[in-house]
Amino acid sequence: MNTQHNNKTIEKVTIKFAGDSGDGMQLTGSLFSDESAFLGNDLATFPDYPAEIRAPAGSVAGVSGFQVQIGSIEILSPGDMADALVAMNPAALVANLKQTRKGACIIIDFDAWNETEFKKAGLDHDPLEGDIAATYQIVKAPITTLTRTALKNIDLELKNKDRCKNMFALGMVFWMYGRPLIQTEKYIKTKFASKPIIVEANITALTAGYNHAHTIEVFASTYKIPSAPIKKGVYRQISGNQATALGIIAASVKSGRNVFLGSYPITPASDILHELSKYKEFTVKTFQAEDEIAGVCAAIGASFAGDLAFSTTSGPGLSLKTEALSLAVMTELPLVVIDVQRSGPSTGMPTKTEQSDLAMALFGRHGESPLPVIAASTPSDCFCHTFLAAKIAVEHMTPVILLTDAYLANGTEPWLIPDISDLPNINVSTPDDHEGPYLPYRRDEKTLVRPWCIPGTPHKAHRIGGLEKQDQTGHVDYEPENHELMCHLRAAKIARIADSLPEQEIYGKTEQDLLVISWGGAFGPVMTAVKKLQAEGKSISLAHFNCINPLPKNTATVLTGFKKYIVCEQNLGQFRDYLASRFHHIDFLRFNRVAGQPFMVSELREVFVPLLEECQK
Repeated sequence: MNTQHNNKTIEKVTIKFAGDSGDGMQLTGSLFSDESAFLGNDLATFPDYPAEIRAPAGSVAGVSGFQVQIGSIEILSPGDMADALVAMNPAALVANLKQTRKGACIIIDFDAWNETEFKKAGLDHDPLEGDIAATYQIVKAPITTLTRTALKNIDLELKNKDRCKNMFALGMVFWMYGRPLIQTEKYIKTKFASKPIIVEANITALTAGYNHAHTIEVFASTYKIPSAPIKKGVYRQISGNQATALGIIAASVKSGRNVFLGSYPITPASDILHELSKYKEFTVKTFQAEDEIAGVCAAIGASFAGDLAFSTTSGPGLSLKTEALSLAVMTELPLVVIDVQRSGPSTGMPTKTEQSDLAMALFGRHGESPLPVIAASTPSDCFCHTFLAAKIAVEHMTPVILLTDAYLANGTEPWLIPDISDLPNINVSTPDDHEGPYLPYRRDEKTLVRPWCIPGTPHKAHRIGGLEKQDQTGHVDYEPENHELMCHLRAAKIARIADSLPEQEIYGKTEQDLLVISWGGAFGPVMTAVKKLQAEGKSISLAHFNCINPLPKNTATVLTGFKKYIVCEQNLGQFRDYLASRFHHIDFLRFNRVAGQPFMVSELREVFVPLLEECQK
């Protein structure tokens, strides 16, 4: 028994749950996050899935992890180094020890500490040997044995009892961080309502883990994390893919058009298709196509028929959709393609995150095929930018590419549920908006947008297809002068979208030593690093971009007044090179990382501080 136990109040903590793919670590982390959100903590999560399908049990390649940072302050990232690690086997410890801070508490299932498990993890020795015990607080709990003991009177097979060991571990962590069990118990009762024996087993294991930690006081300290000061309202815990699906539905309501989603399943975008299929009451149609090309072509057909059309994919799928995207550019039909980026090239690391599809989104089509590209910043922000992508697509009659990434798609955070009446309307341009005889490519003088005419509309017959259109009439026209005119018109239409975009924001002062530039899913860690340095009085600001093409109208103004500029992105410099091609007078520095993981705040600080010191010389 630990007689030196004490309780501490802390602002934030980062916890990592890790184990074999079958150990239920994703669920364990999600339940801890949900309970913390219910208590009013701000949080951000990062599920870290193994890239290999059915990797050997007990291997490092098969380790599944879930990291969450909770706090009584604003939380923008899932944290850097873990303050507490739950390792259900030696492989989980090996895979995560480098990302665990010195002095952290490590809870291990000591029943898994044997020669067999060491060999599975590629080890020839016990990873707890050496000075690790002096460096970390090691809690050796025989979790499997204790779970079996707690469930001895429940009539379940042994393998099913062992599946409850994640609940035992969760109970221990709940006690360590002062979390109640109420919401988790409600979840279990709802999830397994038709299987009361499974409900009993999981709740018994959860309670046993909590009581075990409390009774023998296995931790030197327990911790209290007060509620965060957040805006009043109704919140829910949401992932990026869930937020994307709800953004699609909101856009349908505000545009008055039914949703059609044509997609082919691909990691990590598939959950958007799964989530959206639950909302048939909103006249949502989901089509799981036989391949990527069929999915996007079906969506283009649905757009031609008047539906609000979407197609979801990841990098390899976006490659396959590019020919059809050029068709949507030529026909000037509204369409949103959502690319949930992952590590490439080829199959790459399909469960890992990256921002490396930007160049393909901007330029990866044949001919002169300009289209808008926007990017979401956080899991809940996927709702806002999905809605914005749909609004741009409809109001400017163009395909749009929305970039999210695996980190945003699978990560979660509290989301203040908006009132649908507070969202702007999505205005549809129809032939009735134009005076005179109907011409399918007659354009609005200000926006250059053509009307959206539904097939079968009386007296509005028109031709459509991939061949070059004659200005105004839409007839097939191969004349060189007409082709050049149409290319310029399509490009000018996209450029004029900037008139309707919000101005680019700067977080900090407009004249500083260093301007950090980022885009998309890099927001959380980059913003956290910048805010910490600002709190220390450093001369640093952040410009985080969501609108990539076209750039906001005030971008040139934003990119003035600083001594140094550095672009941080999870690729080898695609946004940096894009900016440099437009602002030749600026020497954009770069910080790039393609490790399949989000940025760490500490590594960003290590980059920014020397640059700030150079500015002072």
